[in-house]
Order: sequence, then structure tokens, then C-alpha cells
Amino acid sequence: MTGEPVGSLLRSVPSVTMKTRKLWILVTGLWLQHLCTAADSVLHVKKGLTFGALPSIAFDSDIGFKYGALVNFYLFGDGSTYPKYRHSLYMEGFRTTKGSGLLQMIYDSEFLIPTVRLTAEASYFTEQAVDFYGFNGYKAYYHPKFETQDDPEYISRMFYRHDRRMLRLRADFQGAVIGKKLRWMAGFEHNGFKIASVNVEKLNKGKDEADRLPENTPLLYDKFVEWGVISAGQKNGGKHYLFKSGLVYDTRDNEPNPMSGLWSEIFLLAAPSFMGNRPGFVKLAITHRQYFTLVHETLNLAARVSYQPKLGGNIPFYLLPYVFNTNITRDGLGGAKTIRGVLRNRVVGEDIFYGNIELRWKFIQGLLWKQHIYLALTAFSDFGMVTHDYDFSYDEHYPEAAEWFAKGDKEKLHLSYGGGIAGALNHNFVAHINYGLAANRRDGKSGLYIGLNYLF
Repeated sequence: MTGEPVGSLLRSVPSVTMKTRKLWILVTGLWLQHLCTAADSVLHVKKGLTFGALPSIAFDSDIGFKYGALVNFYLFGDGSTYPKYRHSLYMEGFRTTKGSGLLQMIYDSEFLIPTVRLTAEASYFTEQAVDFYGFNGYKAYYHPKFETQDDPEYISRMFYRHDRRMLRLRADFQGAVIGKKLRWMAGFEHNGFKIASVNVEKLNKGKDEADRLPENTPLLYDKFVEWGVISAGQKNGGKHYLFKSGLVYDTRDNEPNPMSGLWSEIFLLAAPSFMGNRPGFVKLAITHRQYFTLVHETLNLAARVSYQPKLGGNIPFYLLPYVFNTNITRDGLGGAKTIRGVLRNRVVGEDIFYGNIELRWKFIQGLLWKQHIYLALTAFSDFGMVTHDYDFSYDEHYPEAAEWFAKGDKEKLHLSYGGGIAGALNHNFVAHINYGLAANRRDGKSGLYIGLNYLF
């Protein structure tokens, strides 16, 4: 369920009165406050191995029933580095009954290699219906009625989707330049993509006639291939090898939820053609994050801004959505990890700018069954836009193509806002529920997201 809207779950929750809801919250809060020890300010040092886990259960009428789990193991050793873990191993796996899935493992440690931090990832994604709206933000025409089954303009619920399978292998290294504050970083990343149109026939298996998707109906991806917007050399995906190098400045007091400090980075990503990248390109990623304590150990403000321009070459269309950071590579602007409430991958271009402002209030914290916990409420606003268009052409023999692209609007800032609740275990395992609302209906309506860790 992590990273994906699960608004359908809300409709299955029985309605309760506002008075009952307030009473439940009050009783729960008093119970937790009673269980939490009075020694909240005393750090309870964890030793050895601990872990946190969450199930992944959801249902989508098109993709099927989702089942799986995620778990994060933390090894603290003798506790001398707590709350900093010595080793972290994150694993997630899920499948759906129609064939989508994820297998992911991420290892992170500053102690495996002396004086060098290693972050390694192996992930395999099978996404039968990944969001695809075109390029360049609002210049990409989005018409939700094409996806609305009971509307006269309905085409298909899959119209703005395509099939994507991806293998990612990554190893990033960081070492000291000036103490632990200023660090060099270098890394290598392999991304292998297989792209296709949505397999509608497979998704229709077992469905009632009223719920079946239209077959033999061209989707937006199919139209882009036909019009020549997506070239024959890219339409089925490809393999890319990225080299990364740069600098990181980090003064955070606690990585999972900093109350104060800076975390800034600048690095180059190069996909050289001599390594078999077709095409090759060079990209720059600059990200600054800052954390402000408003009430000691209770209330803080977190802010992030990032600018990621292309410096040269040509980026294939299937790599355009990705946002690069030193800690993880993520899908593009829109969705759980960037602009919450905006459609996933809605904002795609060669150069992008985005940011987040988030208020975090720990309203309950202390020791519970010898585990340090806290519950936090958050309020946020996210934004982003394309600052330089992805340049593409189309076959002028298709008048439908010219008509389609003429319907786009001028790009401007995409904005969302919302709030959420988070729970943390031993200062490291942070589970959250966020709900975001898009400020402009051309970006969708809203999204409910359940996952791990704060955005930054």
C-alpha cells in the first residue's frame, strides 16, 4: 500500500458520529499517555537487533487484490551509537492477483566499510498500469472524463497508463571531507526498463461484463507511439547505467526526523554513451533541506527545495519521471514522495523544480513496553513545476496529434496541501498516513498514502 492512493479503503469504514470520534481520540490519547513513562526526556538506549513491520493489503478493481509486507531491521550493537543504527536492512514485497508486484531490498550502514557509508539497493518492479500523462506539466492535456466509466466521453480507465517493468541495482558511497558534516559521494546505478501498453486482456480476466475494460482501444501511450512522439528505439524501454558524484553537507541531529540542522547535496549524474546508454545524457541534482525547532523535542518545521536540470544529451522518455537524491531514486513529481495529492508522474520534463514545507508535532512520546515511541501530526504544502520542456516532435500526417497538443495549457506551479499522522519506534522506524489535496483539478483530486519514513 505504500506510495499508492488507497482512498477506496475510506468508503469501507463504517460511519461514526463526530462526538463518538472525538471521544475515541480522547480515550486513546489518555491511555497512551498513561502507558508512556514519566521519564520521557531520558533516552532509553536500544541494543542489539530490533525491527518494525507493516502489512501491505489493498484492493484495486483493475489491478486486483494486493498482499504483502514490509519490514525494517535495525542493528544497534552495544548501543553506543543509538539512536543511530549500525546497520539497517529494509525489505518489501507484494503481489497483486493480476500480476503487479515489487521485490525490494535496501541496505544502509556507516560501519560495514570503515569511514565510508554504503547504501545498496536491489529492486524489481512490475507495474501493469503506471501513470502516464505526457510531458511538460500542464502542457500535457489531462481530461479525467476519458477515465470516468459513466461519462459519455469515456475511453478507458487505463487511458493514462502503460505497463512498466524495471530492475534497479544501486550502490552509493559517502566519505568524510571535513568531519561528518561535509562528505563526498559517488555511486553507480543500473536501471533496466521494459515498456509496453497495458495488457487489457489480462486485466479483464474474471471480471463481470459491466466492469470489463474496452479492448482494442488505443491508450495515450499507443497514440504517442503511433504519432512518433515516442520513438521506435524507446517504446519498449532500454538499459541505462548512471554514474553519480558530488558533495553532501549534513548537520541533522537525527536522520529519521531531524529537529534542527541542514541537509544539502549537489551531484552530477552521467549516462555515458560508451557504456551502452542509448541515448546518453548528463543531469545535475541540487537539493537543500532545512529543519527548524519551534518547541524543543515537540514541534518542528521542515522544508525542502530541489532543482534538477539536464546539462546535455537526451534523456529517454521512460527516465524523465525520475527524481534523484543521494538516499533514493523515486518516481517523478506527483504522488506519495513529492507532491502529495497530485497525480503520480503528472509533472514530467527535462528540468524540474519542486519543494515541500511540513510542520511536525509530536503530541505523544515516551516509553511503551521498553520501546521509545512517539505519535506526530503533520500539516504540509507541496509544489513543483517543469522549468524546461522535454523537446519532442510528432508525425505531421496525424492531424489528431496536432489537435491533441494544442489542448495543453501554459505550465505553472503545481500545488497541493494536506496533513497526516505518523508513529515512530525507537527513533528510526516511522510509519505514516498522509492525505493530500490537489489545488488544481487538472492535477487530479486527492491521494491517501500509507508508508514508511518522512519525505525528507
